[in-house]
Amino acid sequence: MRRRLSAARRDPLSGLWTRAPFERRAARVLARRPHTGVILADLDGFKALNDTFGHAAGDAAIRASAASLTDALSKIPGALAARLGGDEFAAVIPLPDPVALPWLLRSLHDAITAPFRHAGRDLTVGVSIGAALSNDLAPAVGGSGDVLGVLLRLADEAMYAAKRTGGGWHYPAAGAPAAGTTAGRRTGRPGTHTTQRKDAA
Repeated sequence: MRRRLSAARRDPLSGLWTRAPFERRAARVLARRPHTGVILADLDGFKALNDTFGHAAGDAAIRASAASLTDALSKIPGALAARLGGDEFAAVIPLPDPVALPWLLRSLHDAITAPFRHAGRDLTVGVSIGAALSNDLAPAVGGSGDVLGVLLRLADEAMYAAKRTGGGWHYPAAGAPAAGTTAGRRTGRPGTHTTQRKDAA
């Protein structure tokens, strides 16, 4: 029964947590760990991959990206990853030291954009990754009870900034969301589009 309940909370394609169980667990991690990064990742070129090689290739890209995310976080106690839907992923990562976050983002970007094998071909996708750190929140915001929601909005803004520069990763250190949000997401955020891969510092 426990295995069935756990499977029901997992995305069947990626094996990652779905949104609701991820958010419950992430909120607990944020309440207990002083230095926690929240990451949003959106694949670039995913539609072009589907259009060119078929939906099976798109599914393979989702599985490969999820495997890269899982592998990157496997040695970090308390880290959680989820597929929020489509080609978008999220993670909550307790860190021993905040200075480790840029290094982690760089390694995660490199892992997701590495070639994966499908139907005898080496295929690739790009990715835009945005991050926020719990240390960046002002005390008043941190005590509001919606820490995860605020950090997800900040990570979404950072992810959009990375996407505007052609993909890569972006961590803006500190600040507030730069645009209005709807259901925790930036209002008017465009869909995934094909981009050239490029690190955004």
